Amino acid sequence: MADETRTTSEGSTGGGERTERSGGDRGGDRGGDRGGRGPRPGGPGGGREGGRKYFRRKKVCKFCVEKIDAIDYKDYRLLGQFVSLESGKIVPRRLTGVCTPHQRRLSTAIKLARNIALLPFAGRAS
Repeated sequence: MADETRTTSEGSTGGGERTERSGGDRGGDRGGDRGGRGPRPGGPGGGREGGRKYFRRKKVCKFCVEKIDAIDYKDYRLLGQFVSLESGKIVPRRLTGVCTPHQRRLSTAIKLARNIALLPFAGRAS
């Protein structure tokens, strides 16, 4: 009899608490409103009526437009445009707009120019 009362009390309170606890933590007060913070300001929709905030021009490859096939490692002024000033890293394609074959040639030219000290390996010291 003691076993029966323990079983029924565990079954009713134990199982019920688990279900309420797991349901309450996951979807209760924090459900879809991100904890009371509201929607993100830069999310889809933009926050303004009537479309986009600004117009972004499609990036085109500088080397394709100027019909430059061979990227010369000795042209340090041209190569310096594709190296960041702070860290000295090669700027990625998605920021510069250079196409894939020219980005490969550009990176090898930058590495050659670094090896013969035309371009720095590191950025400017501050």
